[in-house]
Amino acid sequence: MAFGFRSERARDEEARRAVDARVADAVPAGMRIAAAWSWRLLVVAGVIGLLIFLVIQLRYIVVPLMVALLLAALLVPFSNWLQAHRWPKWAAVAVSEVGVLAVLAGLIWLTVVTVINGYPALRDQTLLRWEDLRQWLLDLPFGLSQSDLDDWVDQLVTSIQDDAGVIWSGALSVGSSVGHFLAGFLLVLFATLFILIDGRGIWHWIVRIFPRRSRAALIGGGEAGWITLSTFVRVQVLVAFIDAVGIGLGAFVLGLFYDGFPLVVPIAILVFLGSFIPVVGAVVSGALAVFIALVFMGPWQAFVMLLIVIGVQQLEGHVLQPFLVGNAVKVHPLAVVIVVAAGGFLAGIPGALFAVPLTATLNAMIVYIARGEWRTKPHPSVADVVPSTRGRSIRD
Repeated sequence: MAFGFRSERARDEEARRAVDARVADAVPAGMRIAAAWSWRLLVVAGVIGLLIFLVIQLRYIVVPLMVALLLAALLVPFSNWLQAHRWPKWAAVAVSEVGVLAVLAGLIWLTVVTVINGYPALRDQTLLRWEDLRQWLLDLPFGLSQSDLDDWVDQLVTSIQDDAGVIWSGALSVGSSVGHFLAGFLLVLFATLFILIDGRGIWHWIVRIFPRRSRAALIGGGEAGWITLSTFVRVQVLVAFIDAVGIGLGAFVLGLFYDGFPLVVPIAILVFLGSFIPVVGAVVSGALAVFIALVFMGPWQAFVMLLIVIGVQQLEGHVLQPFLVGNAVKVHPLAVVIVVAAGGFLAGIPGALFAVPLTATLNAMIVYIARGEWRTKPHPSVADVVPSTRGRSIRD
């Protein structure tokens, strides 16, 4: 009986296998491959969507931590350099963090003081340019009259008044925004401090939650990503500084002053800060520089300013980025535009700011782990992560 039962079960199993084989034969190979790829892509997309949702919900924590990572990537090499020159660790860490705070505070103070001192001149010149623009519009052969312009101005005022509720509610939420900013600022300070003190130990502690067999790959991948991030931040600061000096010097030579008000200073600071957002920041800050020149000096000076901005940006795109960045950030320019646009759409300015460094870091980690280099080089060096481009063309 037992033998007969096993024989019947074996026959049923063979029948099921035959049915599965007929079903498999009925589905084309291309469809089976597409289905296999599809469900895997759906799982990956679901995980990515869940991570994006969590990041958006925890943005008041995630954004300060990302800022702290960028600052630490810039300051850790400087702190290590000080320690290599026999500075105590606590002194090197303190000088690094206090130094970056002093630089940021100086830029903000310089910008605020310059704008406050020149506000009367800005107001008068803006009104004067508006009168010139209105007269120019009236002189056009389109039959515009003073009443038409007045109607447009009235519609603009009405639109602003209709949105007064939104503006007022935004003003009422300033207190909450200030509270979030202060909390985020303190989180940036503490996170940067702890990364400077024991960043490697923090990463090793995070890796401990993963299976033991994968820890070596994750440690090496994390170090490869950190090298890429540090290289990207240092080069981006240098490129932003060169852009600011170039455009600011062009504005100075152009004589972009008004009643002693140095328009060069806010333009240079704006260009410097805007350069940290790839592609978009350079375009917006350059456009604002041209607009300022147009308002305060006229169309011909604005045209010269446009040529200066285009020249500096071409220098950055064709000389600074290839030779300074080299092959450090292995992300195609089209991918840079796409990730910046996607980051800006999902998270505004923070998303556009963090899109490229995050993509470059993840790309370096994935490439390092996928190649299996962690088996022979568990602790990658700069030469392993940033291969030399000497003897190679930019197209390579």
